[in-house]
Amino acid sequence: MIDIFAYEFMQHALLGGTVAAILAGVVGYFIIIRSLSFAAHALGHIGFAGASGALLLGLSPMTGQLLLSLIAAISMGALGERISRNDMIIGIILSFCLGLGTLFLHFYGGYAGQAMIILFGNLLGVSNHDLKLMIWLMISSLFAIAIIAKKLLFASFEPELAEAKGISLFWISIIFAIIMATAVTLASQVVGVILVFTLMIGPPSIAIQMTQQFWTGILLSTILSIVIVWTGLFLAYITDWPISFWISALVFAVFLLSLIKISPLHTLK
Repeated sequence: MIDIFAYEFMQHALLGGTVAAILAGVVGYFIIIRSLSFAAHALGHIGFAGASGALLLGLSPMTGQLLLSLIAAISMGALGERISRNDMIIGIILSFCLGLGTLFLHFYGGYAGQAMIILFGNLLGVSNHDLKLMIWLMISSLFAIAIIAKKLLFASFEPELAEAKGISLFWISIIFAIIMATAVTLASQVVGVILVFTLMIGPPSIAIQMTQQFWTGILLSTILSIVIVWTGLFLAYITDWPISFWISALVFAVFLLSLIKISPLHTLK
């Protein structure tokens, strides 16, 4: 098992996975309490078109995914609290983006290989450039979250009262949408755009099952994300099975255990 640390690609995978897991654990918790799970899922699919389009332009798929996800996130954020009531529109847009991404890959050589990487992730192929970008994006996103955390939490539970207190729901929604797009992009590098829901929603959902305390929940969600990603990497190293499978299987197993051991979903306070 110690040999896993001897390979540079595994070192990059462990570090990149940790970076993505930390941001997913924190942002995912806010996604759940703001009822934006479907919007986060849609951003992953929308990013598929950006990643495949970037390949045609000779750019990094992660760069293309991030740019298109940010554009989509800002548009979603502009809807404010109405975003949770516009699932039909979001569904149509994400379906179109999936089709658009398929078209881009059709025009790009190496269709099958690149499609697998974008759809199901390629954590073992994280480059030095990608790793530096992921670290920078995580730090800047966590810094932004730290600045708006109290207002974001207030606006999530009591939007009318928060607005009456002078908190701009519009700008809070925009800022969080940008952070959410960043987190989804990083999580996609681990499990791909198809399974991004697993890492973004799984650990936070388990944490909410296990504690009523907000900051304890954030911490537990982050720790669970890191442990699941690391365990998935170790199991993939041992078995040669896909990392994305192991991560999704671990999330499913831990979630089932939480349902067995914990009473029905707590109400956050």
